[in-house]
Amino acid sequence: MGYAATRSLERVAAALGALGPAPIAFEAARDIPQGGVLLAVPALLAVGLFEHSESLYALPQGFYGLSSVFLLLALMALGRIASMEQLRYVAPGEWGNLLGLDRIPEVRTLRAKLDSLCSELGRAARWNAALAKDWMAQHQPPEGLAFYVDGHVRVYHGQMTKLPRHYVARQRFYMRATVDYWVNALDGQPFFRINKEVDPGLVAMLSNEVAPWLEANAPLSETQRQQMEADPRVPRFTVVFDREGYSPELFQKLQEKRIAVLTYHRYPGEDWRLEEFRQQTVTLANGEMVEMKLAERGTRLRNHLWTREVRKLTPDGHQVPILSTHFQGDAASQAVRLMARWSQENFFRYMRQHFGLDALAEYGTEPVPATVTVLNPAWRKLDREVRQKHTQLQRYRQIQQSVCLDPALTVVQVNCYERQQGQLHEQMENTERELEELKKQRKETPHHIPVQDLPESERFTRLLTERKHFTDTIKMIAYRAETSMAVTVREKLARADDARALLRQIYDTEVDLLPDPQAKTLTVCLHHLTQAAHDEAAHHLCEELNATETVFPGTDLRLVYKIGSS
Repeated sequence: MGYAATRSLERVAAALGALGPAPIAFEAARDIPQGGVLLAVPALLAVGLFEHSESLYALPQGFYGLSSVFLLLALMALGRIASMEQLRYVAPGEWGNLLGLDRIPEVRTLRAKLDSLCSELGRAARWNAALAKDWMAQHQPPEGLAFYVDGHVRVYHGQMTKLPRHYVARQRFYMRATVDYWVNALDGQPFFRINKEVDPGLVAMLSNEVAPWLEANAPLSETQRQQMEADPRVPRFTVVFDREGYSPELFQKLQEKRIAVLTYHRYPGEDWRLEEFRQQTVTLANGEMVEMKLAERGTRLRNHLWTREVRKLTPDGHQVPILSTHFQGDAASQAVRLMARWSQENFFRYMRQHFGLDALAEYGTEPVPATVTVLNPAWRKLDREVRQKHTQLQRYRQIQQSVCLDPALTVVQVNCYERQQGQLHEQMENTERELEELKKQRKETPHHIPVQDLPESERFTRLLTERKHFTDTIKMIAYRAETSMAVTVREKLARADDARALLRQIYDTEVDLLPDPQAKTLTVCLHHLTQAAHDEAAHHLCEELNATETVFPGTDLRLVYKIGSS
């Protein structure tokens, strides 16, 4: 039965099908390593770890129940156990104590549980969508809903398939990868993601995937509905993105659907007069007060769409151009929302470093849907040849224009010059004919073709998506839980940026467990941290957690947290 397996009769009964999930039964224990992750249980439950899970997921009858598996996966994410393989190197009995079991499942058992949970394609996306609706309902600022949208390139280094190459900005190189488009709140917290094995670009994603999803699922309060009926300029929500999504045609299409956009102006033109800029005190998303020099005008784009243009003047004199079709609020509100877009970039970086966002969830590939279109290799080859011929023609023209004649030329030199110019002119004419022929062939060649029409040597499959989406949803929940705890501990920290580092220290700290069936409590005694200031912040966190009166899942034991060993 493995190390630390002490509930032998129950395990045998479960193996024979005579017992469902084993009952959660805590025993007194001391010095449990990484037991500090139990402080995250109230936050995990509050952000929806078990919401919609029972209606969407089920496990075959066995010793480990659905709630134990979900809770284990979330605690693994917070404990920085990035993969199931790393679970081999933690004490199974100690972690079992944290779940009220004798031990956690072996890696092969947990992998089998995940195989069962992720057997239906698309179920993780439905779970993520249901959670996203709940989270959006909690994020409704007075100025209206706003969403950050951006793509995250997930590099693939394996050999199972030859994925298309994507530009990886952080490495400044084209690499084989898949792209996830994330939708986040203004504070960087994630709502949902959409995976694309072939990147159609941010403009296409906003038009065809993200905006329709948000339009169908974003909450609309009665107050906002009345405001929209009273004023046609009031949008339902705003999407915020970077320059890659710049498209006046997209802006027009979204505006017709009462969706506002906020992005950078890709073609701002000349700088504005410095006299137009006014110093303003602006409140950032994190509450910090800063000074900005801002100016605003109305701007008509190439398709005659009227927009707001706000410019921020930087200390070095650079003007940052901002476009918006949201006509409510002042210039400062537009600048703050766009400048705070870096919260999404910080989310990507933090998730890659601490939650294994780019890690493979499983090995294997699956066919790409037949409806997916890709760049035609024949068109790409012709396009490359057109560019080469165009470069060659430009080089000939530069040679022709760079010749300088000496007035004192001999007849021989003049004849040599004329012969060289004749040869150069002939080469230019031949290159121009070849260039026109290649352009004609490129125009007649389809730009995109279905993936099934690719030549055999160019075909590829995509990485398995279901388990990756499932584990990413667990990580979203863990990140949101950690964020809510970070807000609490910041109240007692001199440096707000230390909050997440302190939480990581708490998660890695030993605890003592003291169950009391008579009082119906489970006391979690967190050992002292590295310094008194950290203990004070952790004590404040414990008080706030105790006020929630959270009951541990599957029991009637109320969680009680305190500082100091038992």
